[in-house]
Amino acid sequence: MSQLELACEAEISTRHLSFVETGRSRPSREMLLRLAERLEVPLRERNLLLLAAGYAPLFPERALADPALEAARKAVDLVLAGHQPYPALAIDRRWTLVASNNAVPRLLAGVDPALLTPPVNVLRLSLHPAGLAPRIANFTEWRAHLLARLRRDIDISADPVLIALLDELRSYPSAGSGASTASAGEPELAGVVVPFRLTTEGGILSFFSTTTIFGTPLDVTLSELALESFFPADAETAERLLRGAG
Repeated sequence: MSQLELACEAEISTRHLSFVETGRSRPSREMLLRLAERLEVPLRERNLLLLAAGYAPLFPERALADPALEAARKAVDLVLAGHQPYPALAIDRRWTLVASNNAVPRLLAGVDPALLTPPVNVLRLSLHPAGLAPRIANFTEWRAHLLARLRRDIDISADPVLIALLDELRSYPSAGSGASTASAGEPELAGVVVPFRLTTEGGILSFFSTTTIFGTPLDVTLSELALESFFPADAETAERLLRGAG
């Protein structure tokens, strides 16, 4: 976004915006919040921005178990349960598993129990050699997708925990043992979505995923909660999941 576009959207002059950027003018609390809103700055970083300017933080950060977030927790549970028999899970800003539906554990056969000991990091679970990595048929493609998402999170937050996690994940083998590529007869998803293809005893399950976030959060914890829902990418996967649930 250009300076002119930002000034127009924040309803201030480009001259005033330039003075704020160079420190020649001290922005008001309201102006900082308007600029942060237009720039889509995460709530956690908005609090830091307010503190740096000498103002008190505006957005609370509660534990998910806090009674104030009970309605949000119920909404998460409803979404996860309603997505069955397809897998779905909720994660926080550091990719820590918060909740999942009953379809998820059925996909974790053979995973090292240590990786399933809370707190469970879903990126580590996916890419670790003792995790799902050996069973991900398109491991190279899926690994690149996950690392790209993690790098975007780091670009936004500069979180040192995520930076350390990225270094750890990069140190893992870059190919899952036994990983294969899609056969020519399977549906082509390249260029549309990145599939997640998991090898099981009954064959390969193929999924594509969507990410859902709360649309108007005013709590830091809630703003950083994401629901990852996996949908069958082919009729065979859908049939097998439905049959397994029955």
